[in-house]
Amino acid sequence: MSSPLTLHASPSAGFDEPFEMLAACHDRVRRMVELLERLAEHLHTVGCDRQAQDAARDVMRYFDQAAPAHHEDEERHVVPLLRAAGDDAFAAQLEQEHRELQRRWVELRRPLAEVAAGRWVATDAAELAPWHRFAEMYRAHAAAEEAHAFPLAQAALDPPAQLAMGREMARRRGLPG
Repeated sequence: MSSPLTLHASPSAGFDEPFEMLAACHDRVRRMVELLERLAEHLHTVGCDRQAQDAARDVMRYFDQAAPAHHEDEERHVVPLLRAAGDDAFAAQLEQEHRELQRRWVELRRPLAEVAAGRWVATDAAELAPWHRFAEMYRAHAAAEEAHAFPLAQAALDPPAQLAMGREMARRRGLPG
């Protein structure tokens, strides 16, 4: 395998800059779906070794914990601003995509748990196709938010409102706000 199944350092962005934090979350999403795709290739070519098990645990931890918090940030802070700006269709699309991504995650989590436990046995490469579709959907979702939703929402909030947004996001994670 040409690239190891490891993670790299997270980008630095603080809650005092909530839109930068949301974008940094997307960077982590992209790294996690890339790891998921590399894991799929590794399982197909190498099998379910310790490296695969560790990668599966990393992916599961991210999509079990960080991704739902990120979606909640967007639904609490970005989606209402889209609606206030009259972009109900795009707001509804983002909410629907969040639900679909969560549904797909629930399906992917089962085989990933088998990998993490060292019990995964491959049947064929087609079994891993949903992993790639999940990655593609997440990339497209993040790109649409970055291109349209975040700039519109950020323009609608003055600096004190953005600071309040970041504080709420931090408090919900149990961090000082």
